[in-house]
Amino acid sequence: MNRTAKEIAEHIGAHVEGDASLKLNSVAAPERAGAHDLIYLDSAKHADRVMASAAQCVIAPREITVSGKTVLRVANAKLGFSEAAAFLIERPIIARGIHPTAVIGSLAKIAPTASVGPYAVIGEDSTIGAGTQIGAHAVLGAGCWIGKNCRIHPHVTLYSGVRIGDRTEIHSGAVIGADGFGYAFGEVSGEKRYTKFPQLGLVEIGDDVEIGANTTIDRGSLDDTRIDAGVKLDNLVHVGHNVKIGAHTVIAAQTGMSGSCTLGKNVIFGGQVGLGEHCTVEDGVIAGGQSGILNGKTVHSGQVVWGTPARDLDKFKEAFAWQAKLPQLAARIKAIEKKIE
Repeated sequence: MNRTAKEIAEHIGAHVEGDASLKLNSVAAPERAGAHDLIYLDSAKHADRVMASAAQCVIAPREITVSGKTVLRVANAKLGFSEAAAFLIERPIIARGIHPTAVIGSLAKIAPTASVGPYAVIGEDSTIGAGTQIGAHAVLGAGCWIGKNCRIHPHVTLYSGVRIGDRTEIHSGAVIGADGFGYAFGEVSGEKRYTKFPQLGLVEIGDDVEIGANTTIDRGSLDDTRIDAGVKLDNLVHVGHNVKIGAHTVIAAQTGMSGSCTLGKNVIFGGQVGLGEHCTVEDGVIAGGQSGILNGKTVHSGQVVWGTPARDLDKFKEAFAWQAKLPQLAARIKAIEKKIE
């Protein structure tokens, strides 16, 4: 949709330098932008790309000089650009109205403004809030509750009893509410074997959460699995039973959390981080990619860790530097041994 530079500035709290009446209709990278696309600049090292762009309007921080363009001045250019993009661009429709092929339980409650796509299945006693869109072939088990203005993409599966807050988005292939991986080992009827431990808890997901494609979130066993407001999970993340994830935590792809782990607020995990069971990760922790946090360990508030077992970044870098020198050290030791012989 068309917006003026002034309208965008008012929406994101920016100061306009230049033509406030300039019309904009989309966002783009500098090299791909047309005259009416909005671009952003967050570092002086990219200034040449911005100056060479056909775009007439740029979001930039106050300390970077930009000439010959309308500039929207903000403190955080990337954040301002993200807010402006949401203001300018309408999200693609997932579903519109109730498709005739959808299978909806007679006791399900669907708000008049909610939409359900082709061949979706809505179980008995489920509730879908106003403005929520359910994509094609999605399955909601009995007793699910979904809030307002959620976006459930095609082929998402919610097992029974899943609770989802407002404005949450779940991408294709995600499975939420499957049984956790819990078994008791011992002798049954004269044979030692694994017996399934009860998986009776729920999954509760807060407002403004985004869950990536093919991510899996298991239901609790005797407790619930909880994901608080504003959490962002990448594709292919696994959340085990009874896990608690605090608000505004961000977790990158292929991370796996074993059962009963607790993550605080504003935690950041790189890709392929692994957590053993019953770990505690306190507020503000950053774990680099492929970090391994062992069973029952606690990472304290504000720590930056890397490696397996995960340790403070400075200690990891020191050890890693010595590892790189091992071949040289081994050669020196062999040379000393030869002299001794």
